[in-house]
Amino acid sequence: MTAKPAARPRTRIQAKNRAAILDAALEVFSTHGFRGATVDQIAAEAGLSKPNLLYYFPSKEAIHTALLERLLDTWLDPLRAIDPGGDPLEEVLAYVRRKLEMSQSFPRESRLFAMEMIQGAPRIHEVLSSDLKVLVDETASLLEHWMAQGRLRRVHAHHLIFSVWSLTQHYADFDVQVRAVLGPEDPFTGAADFVETLYRRLLAPD
Repeated sequence: MTAKPAARPRTRIQAKNRAAILDAALEVFSTHGFRGATVDQIAAEAGLSKPNLLYYFPSKEAIHTALLERLLDTWLDPLRAIDPGGDPLEEVLAYVRRKLEMSQSFPRESRLFAMEMIQGAPRIHEVLSSDLKVLVDETASLLEHWMAQGRLRRVHAHHLIFSVWSLTQHYADFDVQVRAVLGPEDPFTGAADFVETLYRRLLAPD
């Protein structure tokens, strides 16, 4: 059986154009959603012609999928950073802080991911049920191990992770609502202290 030739490495210009397309797609998709976005809009935002864009990605679906896969990998980095050898409570609190910082730094990415979930995750469902599930299950097992040792108060480990996601990402996904209520106050100024106090009181062992 003849082996397939290795893919040629991307040139600097190809890498630059691909990155420009994905960054433009992030802006367009997070603003208009998948259904409202068009290849023409993405090409214009990237400063490329439509045929040039289609050289790198054959369709809107391909761009969206590549963007979501890259986003999901970044989104899971804070979960991977939990250190099994660290202090359990401080590791969880550090995870909460990192997730909140990501909502502050990457609001477009958070909204894009939320839109995909609301639509039933048609483009990344397979990744959610494989890579994401494996990592979340491993983290939940670690949390349960710490709870069994009496180093964290016992709660449902999976729902604990879900609560961190929902609480921290709310500040990005519902940014307009949050700022309408708080007015000129920076929502992240008090959020960090609040979520740390909340989870410290929830999880500190008796």
